[in-house]
Amino acid sequence: MEKSPKPIPHHLSDFLDWLEIEKGLSSKSQENYARFLKRFFDWLEISSLENLKPHELTPEHIWKYRLFLSRQYLPKTKQPLKKSTQNYYLIALRSLLNYFADRDILSLPAEKIKLAKDKGERQVRFLNLEQLEKLFLTPDVSKIQGLRDRAILETLFSTGTRIAELTALNREQIKIKLGMEELELSIVGKGGRIRTVYFSQRALFWLKKYLETRKDKEKALFINYRSKIRAPRRLTPRSIEKIIKKCAILAGLPLTTTPHVMRHSFATDLLNQGVDLRTIQEFLGHKSIAATQIYAHVTSKQLRDIHRKFHSLKE
Repeated sequence: MEKSPKPIPHHLSDFLDWLEIEKGLSSKSQENYARFLKRFFDWLEISSLENLKPHELTPEHIWKYRLFLSRQYLPKTKQPLKKSTQNYYLIALRSLLNYFADRDILSLPAEKIKLAKDKGERQVRFLNLEQLEKLFLTPDVSKIQGLRDRAILETLFSTGTRIAELTALNREQIKIKLGMEELELSIVGKGGRIRTVYFSQRALFWLKKYLETRKDKEKALFINYRSKIRAPRRLTPRSIEKIIKKCAILAGLPLTTTPHVMRHSFATDLLNQGVDLRTIQEFLGHKSIAATQIYAHVTSKQLRDIHRKFHSLKE
């Protein structure tokens, strides 16, 4: 390990290059890291520490920065930063320290940065199978927009894709052959990671019915039928959010029903069927099992019941 002569903020450019080359993060992700780290650099300047070298960073500095974050307020609402938001800034700083370690630059270990405790903010919302059926039945499939919306709903639940992954799908990727019961498709997900998603027979049925109505030459799988002439017709994430919200209202479901809730529902249903978290991680394309761990609460009661039934001592 060597001591760097450069102040911490001067390592930003090399850190972003490291995120791209070593971690495979997209330019958008790099922008987010840079934005989160700017808050730390601003704090260094406020604290007259802008020339602090990596090896000079101490746990006391980290503690004072955490206090700084906890006392920040949103300009519009005047509310303090949520614990989860504070953690975004801390995770970015952790990554910077990991970069130092990887490049043999002497600095504080990343594990010295503890995240803010987030009580109850990370609540997983999902729909049960009965609610999902109500949602699926809301689009008017006698109309082309209704067929499209039904195909969107079925695709989201069958594949567990993120909304950005869904909107990026192209028509040529969906090759449905006669008698086909399922379809495997490789997609590029978050962070440029490639994974396989699976379309069920039911999802393929509705996709086929929808695609049979398409007489246009648009490349996108899901298109907007109300767009202006010559305007891009690929549905945007915002458009799909509106479609899901409209269907949720018609089905009498919570207004919090979003495309990401469909992804949660996909994962929760697999867990309820006995699929392990590691496999769910692969289906969702999570880089870390920690991200998948949020679904563990769903089966905790079932596990307790099983333990009580099969492991308790009988009188």
